[in-house]
Amino acid sequence: MQQTVRVAAVQAESVWLDLAAGVDKVIALIGEAAAGGAQLVAFPETFLPGYPWWIWLNSPAAGMQFVPRYVANSMTRDGEEMSQIRQAAAEHGTHVVLGFSERAGGSLYISQATISDSGELIGVRRKLKPTHVERTVFGEGDGSDLQVRDTALAKIGALNCWEHLQPLTKYAMYSQGEEIHVGAWPAFSGYRGLANALSPEVNTAASLMYAVEGQTFVVAPCAVVDATTQEMYCDTENKRQLLQLGGGFARIYGPEGSPLAQPLPETEEGILYADLHADLIAIAKSTADPVGHYSRPDVLRLLFNRNPAPNVVEVPRENQSTAEEFAPIGGE
Repeated sequence: MQQTVRVAAVQAESVWLDLAAGVDKVIALIGEAAAGGAQLVAFPETFLPGYPWWIWLNSPAAGMQFVPRYVANSMTRDGEEMSQIRQAAAEHGTHVVLGFSERAGGSLYISQATISDSGELIGVRRKLKPTHVERTVFGEGDGSDLQVRDTALAKIGALNCWEHLQPLTKYAMYSQGEEIHVGAWPAFSGYRGLANALSPEVNTAASLMYAVEGQTFVVAPCAVVDATTQEMYCDTENKRQLLQLGGGFARIYGPEGSPLAQPLPETEEGILYADLHADLIAIAKSTADPVGHYSRPDVLRLLFNRNPAPNVVEVPRENQSTAEEFAPIGGE
């Protein structure tokens, strides 16, 4: 890791179900973060084209009214929209970790793209297991999606939302020497006061504990719900209680748990900045390194299958002589 890295965590509302306008907003935020000196800017979960809140508010049948638009405004990893974002990263000389709904064939995935300051698409990873009703919209990733990437800044990894509550997933990431972790979240606006597990207190604690457990810097961007979003998804007072305004709880933590940026009000859009000093990792790891001196592999170990799991594996074609050898005799 470079001795000092300036990072930015975005706290903002998506441009709902409008990919073109959403890309424009991403590019503007990259420019703003770069103007603030950021070498890395991180965006919330599925920032393009927004988190599909309808899945928490209504029946699957009712939610189908949003599906065609959501699919049409989801981004591919190799399309024109991604090219525009890569060009913006190169123009402003900053690394980007972007949360987006990835369209691949007829399926969608909760994905994160890591882009270098030269515009190179370093990698795209998919959420290993979408959470609860997210599985009505999104497919699953595989072991190849637990990635920590070497960059000019540091070893950078990323996870989405409740992947930070999966102990084995976290351990797999820690084992790869992660130095800066992007923990992306949607707004903490759903079920406020009704489901404590979804509360900002629990989920910001998950980001904090990830930093302390893995002795890594955590950049935790978070989305916001505004009146436009609430109006789009909430046609009853009951739904408005289930999806409240605000929910922006972006945070940046040090590897020993120190808060490194002053939070914004939860209803406010903006960018958090922090300067990360590499020496803090050495100090934190000297106390407790769970994949090194503070581990007991003779007692507990993780089996980690990093291999991709494609749906189709083609069997090599047999050569001609083999085919002739087993051909029927006399045409039978």
